[in-house]
Amino acid sequence: MENGDAPPSTRKIITAAEAHRAIHGIVQPPDGVRGSALALFTVLGIPLAVTYSIPFALASIFSSSVGGGQGLSLGLLNLAIVIPQMIVSVVSGWLDKQFGGGGNMPAFVMGAIAAFISGIMALVVLPDPPSDSNTVNFIAGGGH
Repeated sequence: MENGDAPPSTRKIITAAEAHRAIHGIVQPPDGVRGSALALFTVLGIPLAVTYSIPFALASIFSSSVGGGQGLSLGLLNLAIVIPQMIVSVVSGWLDKQFGGGGNMPAFVMGAIAAFISGIMALVVLPDPPSDSNTVNFIAGGGH
């Protein structure tokens, strides 16, 4: 994206950054800032790792408890994640252009609508998990 293609608020930031780089060159952030950013993203990465792994773990548990193939259920789950990503990447540029261009708001609205529909479908269509005694209950806390 060229500077002229950016929205006005972004253009101001790009112009200021270019002027600063012209005078000072590319300056690395101080070590304290880099360490803080690393610590922040490390802490934020823990729940993100759980978010990425729990659906696959649940799909494996549910498919093995009903005698289904774990490979098939994990493959279908992976397709359910990847196909919407491919649709958005193919359609979002055209959609942004149709609604005035320059912004991602139409794609975000499309994603919000799809997430809402998916949430409703998850509540209505998905079966209830089996209630057997083979599941492990995790207790969080100090355990004192």
